[in-house]
Amino acid sequence: MLQSWKTGALATAVSLILLNPILAQDLPVSAEPVAAPAENAPESSLTESSVPMAASNVPADEAGLQVPPAPEADAVSPAVSPEPIAPPPPPAPKPAPKKKAPPQFPGPKTLPPMGPWKPLFFDNDFSYVKDPNHEHLVGEDWKNVPFEFLGQDFKVSAGGEIRHRHMNEDNRLRPGGPKQLDYDLLRWRQYLDVQAGDIFRFYVEGINADAFGEDGFVQPIDVNHWDLQNFFVDAKFLENDWGQHTLRYGRQELLFGRQRLVSPLDWANTRRNFQGFNYILKGTDYKLNVFSVNPVNTATGFGTVAQYDNQFDQAHKGVQFSGAYFTYTGLQNTVFDAYWMYQNTQHDTPSRPDGSRHTIGSRVSRLFPVLDACGEEYRVWDFDTEGALQVGQDNSQSVLAGFYSVIGGHSWKQAPWTPRLSGLFYYGSGDRSPTDGYNNTFNVMYPLGHAYWAISDNLSGQNLYDYALQADVKPSKKSAITAAYHWFSLASNGDRAYNVGGVPVGTPGNGRNLGHALDLYGYYAFTPNFDIQTGYSWFWYGTFIENTTPRNDASQFYVQTSYRY
Repeated sequence: MLQSWKTGALATAVSLILLNPILAQDLPVSAEPVAAPAENAPESSLTESSVPMAASNVPADEAGLQVPPAPEADAVSPAVSPEPIAPPPPPAPKPAPKKKAPPQFPGPKTLPPMGPWKPLFFDNDFSYVKDPNHEHLVGEDWKNVPFEFLGQDFKVSAGGEIRHRHMNEDNRLRPGGPKQLDYDLLRWRQYLDVQAGDIFRFYVEGINADAFGEDGFVQPIDVNHWDLQNFFVDAKFLENDWGQHTLRYGRQELLFGRQRLVSPLDWANTRRNFQGFNYILKGTDYKLNVFSVNPVNTATGFGTVAQYDNQFDQAHKGVQFSGAYFTYTGLQNTVFDAYWMYQNTQHDTPSRPDGSRHTIGSRVSRLFPVLDACGEEYRVWDFDTEGALQVGQDNSQSVLAGFYSVIGGHSWKQAPWTPRLSGLFYYGSGDRSPTDGYNNTFNVMYPLGHAYWAISDNLSGQNLYDYALQADVKPSKKSAITAAYHWFSLASNGDRAYNVGGVPVGTPGNGRNLGHALDLYGYYAFTPNFDIQTGYSWFWYGTFIENTTPRNDASQFYVQTSYRY
């Protein structure tokens, strides 16, 4: 067993034990606004002290009771007993509480606000258009358009995105050796969403991703001409006390948790996708996905650009990816994830292990608001920790590997530019010896690596230590700037480094120092439809790279514009 892996596992256990009593507490307020009960909501019951006794000299409106007027006395008629006082009407029931929104944590990477457009377009919600006073956005008129067909109520939505990015990079750890590249990436996504009531849904999304002026090796994540990114049907087959049960079948993107292990990888010009089944259970405070899929396009790490450049993408039947991912948000200011994922690979590729692996892990994220004398939130601590263990078989070797990550941050909500400072520690295990019968290199599967291991995209989280400090500021509501500094080293001297695609780099026994990196990037969002992002990153290589794949230090610059409709 790797000593570093033991250290990571012990840190995971200690963190969760220390965090457990914190999770049992209720914080006074949420870091994000939570819907409050309606004002002047009727009480559920009336107490004896709150209902005055009826009396002949008390007007009915003051007593709060509907008492009919007494009839006038008749001189010749016998005395008539007063009519009984009508009991008060039963209290109106309290309105059902609105669903509590889960807390909003800082994302893996600083990104512009997208309004109603979600990271997965099939999660878009344009219900705000029902408000007659809402701010109009281009494209909203094509959302949730009702129509009737054969007596069934339907609604249809259409939209998409056009994105362009200019790239300039030097000496990255990528195929083809060190070189300087200057090129452009263009991506178009278009979707159509048809829903029959709340029972049946058909969703299709096309993509065209292209690269221009790329003199070197064309990366698999850059090119995918005129293909289907998403193509699935949903059937809600049950709704009970547990929640809504939906079965999804077809081609689909997957996104779980903070995207450390499963992400559509929006930074890529293509975006990852899969094909198969996905059972989805949604309750008030939780969500469960149980899935069994095959990876599809080259962004998943399988296949080559030559195979799928101008051909229709096909699912890789030799790779089975299955699992269950559970998210719970019932505790105040807290998100808890637990998951099991299984991958069986019978497809020979240098960037993926050949065998079967089980990944069992969990994540806890928590916000700790700090209030001023007036009860207003003016500072917030944020904490996120995640870890996983991998076991299985790879090429007749037993697998025993894992990863652990912790992020702690602090935001000043009422200060100018609302600054946030944070620190990160990441550990992904590496193999100690190629001859001991064990494979200890953690497989990161399908991560959003661009957001975690420096935006210069040189490394993946395999056999890696990463220590980082980050500062974020928001000069205005439409802009933000981030600076992050990383220190990288190998977790095991008996293993190699791994580039962002998971391909091994260098030879073991050449030291552990991989280098350090500085990221500077930011955005300006003109509207929720349109934003511009830019960034510059430097990577100063350490002794391991200098001894095994010598090159000058790396840099990368980009400018990206996105328009959604």
